[in-house]
Order: sequence, then structure tokens, then C-alpha cells
Amino acid sequence: MKQTIFALASAQGRAGVSIIRVSGPDAAPTIEALLGRLPKPRYASLGRLTYAGELIDQALVLWFKGPNSFTGEDCAEFHIHGSRAVLERLYAVFRERGLRPAEPGEFSRRAFENGKLDLTQAEAISDLVEAESEAQRRQALMQLEGGFRDRYAQWRDALIKVLAHIEAIVDFPDEDIPEHLSDRIVGDIIALKSEVGDAISDSRRGQQIREGYRIAIMGKPNAGKSSLFNALLQTDAAIVTPIAGTTRDVIESHIRIGPYSALIYDTAGLRETQDLVESEGIRRAKARGQSADLRLWVIDVSTTSDEDLSAMQPGDYVILNKTDQASVESLAAFKVAFTDKKVRLLETSLTKGEGVETILTALEADLESALSLSTFPAATRERHMERLRDVDSCLDRALGIGFGTPELIAEDVRQALAAFDALFGRTDVEQILDHIFSSFCIGK
Repeated sequence: MKQTIFALASAQGRAGVSIIRVSGPDAAPTIEALLGRLPKPRYASLGRLTYAGELIDQALVLWFKGPNSFTGEDCAEFHIHGSRAVLERLYAVFRERGLRPAEPGEFSRRAFENGKLDLTQAEAISDLVEAESEAQRRQALMQLEGGFRDRYAQWRDALIKVLAHIEAIVDFPDEDIPEHLSDRIVGDIIALKSEVGDAISDSRRGQQIREGYRIAIMGKPNAGKSSLFNALLQTDAAIVTPIAGTTRDVIESHIRIGPYSALIYDTAGLRETQDLVESEGIRRAKARGQSADLRLWVIDVSTTSDEDLSAMQPGDYVILNKTDQASVESLAAFKVAFTDKKVRLLETSLTKGEGVETILTALEADLESALSLSTFPAATRERHMERLRDVDSCLDRALGIGFGTPELIAEDVRQALAAFDALFGRTDVEQILDHIFSSFCIGK
């Protein structure tokens, strides 16, 4: 029998109300010991919590009889006054009665183990708790309500039908098998592989919504990169000075752009230098630029220095900064230089605060195009992508074998089915489950 666990399910610190969650076989006896009775299931009951003749608090108590609870076990919630003293006294009572503090994610893990959630839904709970943007909230809710499960289950059911047809050919070669069945099987595998392939291609979008769209600010020293970084964040997060090389490392911050969450990076100025510390900062800046989803190149148009255009990619933004200090001829020359680069030009004077709203509007349109919520992706984590790649690889091998040896095709289809089972969490080893649930907050 599992031990009964407890944890604070609301935020840490002093509060008007705090919620303590309890799950396990001793949940009901614990309620009776403190409240003196067992409330009607799923109804809030106001009462006095006492133990050993001592009044601890007045509280609302909820009782959930398993399996009709979040974890599938007997559960209780104590809505108490959120003082440290009340919490510590209840914790002491729980420990005295043999309950133990829950590990991170242990409530969700018990829900998963008791069949209340599949693994993709359990992951969605963690994502929903961590959601900071509207897009993250909507994606997590879609996943929690079974969006991933339903899509994966459709693909899995299609594979089961394919496997049944293959095994019919293998087990009953002399029976009246419909003509062209092998062609139908191949067609079904090709169609499924195409759908899974599309999902793999689109899976990066799910991670970008969940983790944040990565935007790197690049350029030479004193071009205005840190000024742009501060202007977008509306705070003095980065030091701005006229001294070249002030920024020597990558500075990272979250930013909300419309309904989306982004990670914006201020990087060291790109130039030749003998300074070892600055050289390392420049190396990191280039690496961050290469891994970013989008780059904003800031250029000081008040100077006439040549720009290195080789690292720019089609779709990048080029921020022509200090336009108030540039002549019309100089600004026109810079624009001509970018004619064939397929980049998007924006003009700013960051010291005067001009052009920042234009940049934010452009970025919001860019993120809406890249991360559109009109359709949700089929993966949000690297674990999902790995299993989908496994499915794709198995189907690719099956198509390459040919129907001379249908037994081998059947084995590859079985392995593809096993990859789907791993997505649901039906076959994941204990260490993988430990890793997934350890990232949850305590109380969930």
C-alpha cells in the first residue's frame, strides 16, 4: 500500500488562504482526526481543525473519494489561513500520523500511474503551471484535454490495422486474401509516414511556443544593441556606455510579444580583438546568433564603416539605428547594400525612443506567422520528437524491405507501435519517468 503524501498546493509565503493537498489511503482518517467527521464527497465543508484537544485553525475541507479524484486515490484538500505558523502545525500533525511530504510531481505521477492521465497530459499540467503567455496557456490546455493523445491514438490505430493485414498475409497464405492487399498496405504506410513526417517538420513550433521564441540582437560594438535590448524590455537590463566592448557576455531575458513568449539575447559586439575575455564573448555571440530563431542586426548608420553581411540570413531584421545622425545620402547607401540580402529593414533612433513600436509590431507579426495558434503542433518536447522520429524510421525501414519478407515488415510496424506506446508512457522505463516528473513543482 502506498504511503499517504501531502504538500502545499498554493504558492509559498504568507497568504490569505493556503491549500494543502493530501493523497493516499490515510486521507480520510486524517480528515476525521482533524475535523471530527468526513464531509460529503466533492463538497466544501467549513469546520474547526483540532488535534489532541488543540484548535489549529478554521478551514474549508474537501474530500474526494478515489477513484473520483485527481490522483485516482482518496484525496483531501485543506483550505487554511496562510500563515507560516498554521502550516507548520498542520505539517507536524501530518508527520505524526505517518504522512510524508510529497516529492516534486508526485501527485501527477500517481494520477498517471492510476490511469487518470497519459504521459502527454501529465506533461501538459507542468506546462500549464509554468505558462506565462496566452499561447503557452492555450497549447498546454489543448494537450491536457487530450489533443496529443487523440492524434497519436489515430496514428496508432492506423498502424494496428496495417499490422493486422500483414499478419493475415503471413498466417494465412493459402486463404482467399483480397487481391492487391499488399499495395493497399504500402499505400497506408506511405500515407501515415507522410503525416508523421509533417508533424516532425512542425514540431519545432511546439517547442518555440513552450520554451520561448529565441531572438538574438547582433552587430558591432556601440551600434545600439544594448539600447534596443533595454527598449524592448522597457527596463535598464543591460549596461549602455559609449565604451566599445561594454557587453562581454550574452544577456538573456524573457519578453512578451502579443500572445507569445520570447527569449531575447543581447550579445557582445562583433569585431576583431586580442582581449581574451571579449573574444570569448564574441564567440558566444556568434553561437547564439546561429542557434536563434530570429536575428536583429543593429547597424550604426552615422558611421561609414563597412558591415560584414555574410552572417545575415534571409528573413533577418536589419535595424538601421541613429538615423537622426545620418545624412540622406549615407542612409540611402546603407539601404542599397542590403538590396540582395532578402532582409527586412527598419529605421530607428534609439536614443530618442523612435522606431521601437515599429519593431515590436513587426516582431508580433513575425511570431504570429511562425507560431500560429490556428493549428497546434504534434509535439512540444524533445521526448515527443524523438519518439516520432522513431516511428518515421521504422516506417521507412518497412517500406524499404518489400513484400518478399512480410514478417520483417510486421516487426518494423510493431516497433513503430512501441514508439507510440512510449509517447503515452505505457512502456517508458522508471528512470525516464523519474526525470519527467522531477521537473514538476511540489504539490502537483
